[in-house]
Amino acid sequence: MAIIDGMLQELEQEAQTTRRVLERVPQAHLTWKPHEKSMSLGQLALHIATVPGNVAQMIAQPSMQRPAFVQPAATQASELLPALENTVKQARAALGSMDDAALMATWKVLDGDREIMAMPRIAALRAIMLNHWYHHRGQMSVYLRQLNVPVPSIYGPSADENPFAQPAATAAR
Repeated sequence: MAIIDGMLQELEQEAQTTRRVLERVPQAHLTWKPHEKSMSLGQLALHIATVPGNVAQMIAQPSMQRPAFVQPAATQASELLPALENTVKQARAALGSMDDAALMATWKVLDGDREIMAMPRIAALRAIMLNHWYHHRGQMSVYLRQLNVPVPSIYGPSADENPFAQPAATAAR
């Protein structure tokens, strides 16, 4: 099995979890922020919806210049799930062309000619594409809780959803 196969499988599984989180984003609160220094709900949601494809495409290149980190905001909650589907498709395409040698090659972030970061491409994908995605998805669960939106199960039960609970009819027997 190629190294990338496990990452592609994880991408698919985590995309389903991310879908459950993004489905809960309320249209009425897209401009809401938990703090003045925080991203708005619309910014965070769109960021989560687009991370995998954007990052996979960047890391597919040998290097990149330091990014500006501008976070556009979703203007409609209805744009989030199509954006997620598109980003997963983009990530699949970028990752699917990488063999083991490409994954072990060094990827760099530059500021002009100055090297800011260098690591094996596989490490960059794990840290920036996946772990970064999960981090922001966790933030989103806090935003949802603060807005009194039921938080979906992510890696196990939440206070609002327990996929492991027995159905009420079975539990009553």
